[in-house]
Amino acid sequence: SIYEMFGNECCLSTGEVIKVIGFKINKLIASICENNEVNQFSAKVELPLNFPGLYKVVADKTPYISIEEITRKVSIGPTRFGHPCFYSPEDIKLANLTIKHGEQITFNSVEEVNGTMAVNCGVVRNNQSHSFTLPLSQEGKFYECEDDQIYTLKEIAEWKIPKCRNRIVKLSNTLHTWDSSNPLPENFDGCLILTPVYEVQAVMKFRKDIVHILSDLDVEVKDITDCYDTSSFLQPLSLEDVFERTSKEFPVVAEIMEGPSGSQKPYNLLYTGKEIIIYKKYQATRVLASEIRSDYLKRHFLIPMSYKGKFKRRPREFPTAYDLEIARNEKEQLHVVATKAFDSPHKELLSVSVGDQFLVQQCQTSEVLYEGRKKIIDVLACEQILSDTYKKVLLPMYMEGGFVEVIHDKKQYQLSEICKEFRLPFNAKVSVRDLSIEEDVLAAMPALQFEEEITDSYLMISSASSPVESWEIPVYRLNMSVHLLSKDVQTVVPPVTKTTVEEISEEQYYMVRRYENQTLHPPPRPPKKPT
Repeated sequence: SIYEMFGNECCLSTGEVIKVIGFKINKLIASICENNEVNQFSAKVELPLNFPGLYKVVADKTPYISIEEITRKVSIGPTRFGHPCFYSPEDIKLANLTIKHGEQITFNSVEEVNGTMAVNCGVVRNNQSHSFTLPLSQEGKFYECEDDQIYTLKEIAEWKIPKCRNRIVKLSNTLHTWDSSNPLPENFDGCLILTPVYEVQAVMKFRKDIVHILSDLDVEVKDITDCYDTSSFLQPLSLEDVFERTSKEFPVVAEIMEGPSGSQKPYNLLYTGKEIIIYKKYQATRVLASEIRSDYLKRHFLIPMSYKGKFKRRPREFPTAYDLEIARNEKEQLHVVATKAFDSPHKELLSVSVGDQFLVQQCQTSEVLYEGRKKIIDVLACEQILSDTYKKVLLPMYMEGGFVEVIHDKKQYQLSEICKEFRLPFNAKVSVRDLSIEEDVLAAMPALQFEEEITDSYLMISSASSPVESWEIPVYRLNMSVHLLSKDVQTVVPPVTKTTVEEISEEQYYMVRRYENQTLHPPPRPPKKPT
């Protein structure tokens, strides 16, 4: 018989046939280190893969001696994580290209080229990408490049820990307040050396779930691959595997082998053994929204365009005059009230008192006298609202004051209207909740900030036994395994799709924003005072 403890098999019966389908890091042993080095006195803590926080990967100083060693030990794949970068301290001369020493080489994929296994690589020169291949037989010293991205521990475990090596990471953002249950020291901002603890993932002939076996289980096994019909085993597929199938292969019937955790509908309906219909794969738009509150415990949501509730505008806050310039648009005049006093060092520019009201006009330049010399600086032209008149004034663009918007618009908006008519970010509150949702979580929020539109990958599914409604499930945020059934799909046209507002964790929020903005640079900061 097979016994299970904490989700892992801890005893296997003699003669049991197991098909190994993968290896996975189960948890991490973290050594707390100083100066990126570990000694015998370093404290060790056990970290689950869902341990909160964002981390930067420290480049491995030990070189790889060949391209073959890199492909054997480093994860290279089609996702955004699977493109590691290396450099060589020596020039690499190819038939039509010379890779200069120190030049960053991106490894994109491994495939057969003219009968020889090779890596598809690329370098960027003068904002132009140059592609080439390196054979696995290519030898030399290859060092890991510095990586300025941030990752969750789960992402690092899946993609950024080479086989037979440890990984040094530096805590970039804790995301949560420290408490006594946190295994890391309070206010810790040092490095961790991560040592992975693996588990074996397997399937058995008479079980419909995935079996997890810790790598330190004391059991003897024999390889019988060559003399056993492995086609009799179920073939588990992740949602990513399903999404990679061609559109012509849908719809399909599948049985869930491992369901997602969570009580949020429809995830609570996706349990092990349930049969579902997967109708199609597609890209869909969501609006990323965050609760507006002063502390760090904000809730974050992905709202579909099908959301039927209505919103009323809420005032925005602006820390500088420069932010007023970014926020203004041609459709309506921006009306603000000063919440912080500012004394101008130039007589040509206005000093501001708390409560002063302004209509924002446009950015321009102005000549000011600074320490006896004339200087040209950027200013914001406004109209100051007085008791019975308007006065044209200039505010320095570098002014670090504080302003809050005055809302005159009482109209109620659909989400699609907001995205069409206004520039995000946009502050709003639900005025009419979506009655098609059993519990509209957005209606309970005092105020929301719509931050940006994102595009993500989804599968449309329904229950196979009673396909009365369908749901959209995210491919990359739902940990779920299925196997396909050779059943005909009775309902080819999907039933009505239920609107689902997806609440995401703090880590997922940072990941979504990172992926959307990875090609964008942060906006320039306000001009500094003239010197």
